[in-house]
Amino acid sequence: MASPTIEIGALVTGLGGGLALFLFGMRQMTDSLQTVAGSSMKNLLARLTANRFTAALAGAIITAVIQSSSVTTVLVVGFISAGLLTFSQSIGVIIGANVGTTITAQIIAFKVYQYGLLMIASGFLINITAKGEKWKQWGMVLLGLGMVFFGMELMSTATVPLREWPPFIDAMQNMRSPLLSILVGLVFTSIVQSSSATTGIVIVLASQGLISLESGIGLIFGANVGTCTTVILAAFGRPREAVQAAWVHVIFNVGGVLLWMFFIYPLADLVRMISPTAENLTGTARLAADTPRQIANAHTLFNVGNALLFIGFTGPLAKLVDRLVPKRKVPKGICPLYLDEMFLEHPSMALDQVQRELVRLAELDQKMLEHAFRVATVGTQRDIRLLQKAEDDVDTLHGAIITYLAQLSQKNLVAPQPTQLHQYFAVANYLENVGDVIENNVLTDAEKRMRKGVAISPATIDVLHTVHLKVCWAFERAIDALRDQDQQAACDAVESKTIVNELAEKATAHLAQRLIAYEPNRLAAFKVETDIIENLKRINTLTRRVARLALPEGNTNASAPQPPDSPAQHPPAYQQSLSE
Repeated sequence: MASPTIEIGALVTGLGGGLALFLFGMRQMTDSLQTVAGSSMKNLLARLTANRFTAALAGAIITAVIQSSSVTTVLVVGFISAGLLTFSQSIGVIIGANVGTTITAQIIAFKVYQYGLLMIASGFLINITAKGEKWKQWGMVLLGLGMVFFGMELMSTATVPLREWPPFIDAMQNMRSPLLSILVGLVFTSIVQSSSATTGIVIVLASQGLISLESGIGLIFGANVGTCTTVILAAFGRPREAVQAAWVHVIFNVGGVLLWMFFIYPLADLVRMISPTAENLTGTARLAADTPRQIANAHTLFNVGNALLFIGFTGPLAKLVDRLVPKRKVPKGICPLYLDEMFLEHPSMALDQVQRELVRLAELDQKMLEHAFRVATVGTQRDIRLLQKAEDDVDTLHGAIITYLAQLSQKNLVAPQPTQLHQYFAVANYLENVGDVIENNVLTDAEKRMRKGVAISPATIDVLHTVHLKVCWAFERAIDALRDQDQQAACDAVESKTIVNELAEKATAHLAQRLIAYEPNRLAAFKVETDIIENLKRINTLTRRVARLALPEGNTNASAPQPPDSPAQHPPAYQQSLSE
């Protein structure tokens, strides 16, 4: 009797097409969920990282919802770089993320393939009929999930003939060795770059009665090791925090498999005890009915067990990874610290990184502003050159921010992200304008003062310095608003206009009185002194514009504390050396 044969072309087409739909659907679902739920997941992560256990819970929840441990890792990297999360705390989140990935296997094991086309149709209908961007993205989430299920159905149908094909049956029987099954799972996952895809195929083969529970567990273990390849490749050229997170993944996954690989058979026995069985079936039919659920449960037990084991060693693990990933040398010159391209696929986190870079830009302006008064009144050519160098740094960082925002604008953004993006464009330009005012106006006046031999009297310097103090105070409050979303600080900066204008008027009156004083170059000195006042007022105008962007619409009232109103309350900025 001839051995049964199968059509290789049909098998490859069914498996390949099903796998492609599965992977594309998974990516589409993840991207759309990240777009509509990224901010919520970020807020959840911020609230639940007080200790290692809640951090693990947060990682599990976020990954279970978004179905991507890489997205969870990006959130973690962003929080670490912002100083909102320690590396030791982040390990708990990463461990929890591995638990969250098991939800995919559990869903697939329920054999909901028949709903795939319905989900695709429903998701497409929602996407083309919805008016709001968020609903369109929810439609794409449903469409992506439908592709995952339909891809599983195609693979399941394609593998039916394998039940009676002797070469495949022999291969499965030879794969009873745990090491061999782990190796196969590792290689396949490294190729397809998705442990979820490997898990899905394993469960599909199990649903046809083609593999045993023990072989399935070995393949799942191999998938956990194989996914480390994806993580390591993604970490190349990334910030140190991303490389550290990749190492945590590797140590957790590889270490867990090394611990469990000698207990595959006891684990299989435990899973059979706790999983439902089809008592009315026998042979291959029973194997096909029971094994998918058992493999899903084994996958969950493996990851939960690893999490419980490793969660107690987050401190030593953090120290180990800290040694494995040494700190990088800081490049010379100004360069962005937070604008990494890895965040561009996650707009919520990318906007957070832009905000942090804007704070750095504002702090560069603040240093220039603090020294600008001294340069304008008593500074030297050396002081002017140092301030020009500082302004070059402002231009460099501003250009990097604008370029990054332009790249981000091409991504899928949902409300309120487009508004926030436009606000950050405006903030960056206002901050760059502050530097321009100092370079093009303040330094020009300083050069004019030296060229014409103008000497500003100590009394006039004290009067002008009072205005300068108010402008510096308002700028500092604007930075507080930008850094901390401090609404009171924003109101303080916005309401500084009145007091700055009052002091500017008093200073102008003082200068008018001194016009009659008998001093050399009095008229030239008057021009330089009035220009200083106008430049400070212009900087205050830009400061208020930055602060307004930190205020909710319509909220411009606040009981602002009084800023310092005399030079005695602050060390005179004009007495400080620019080089300090």
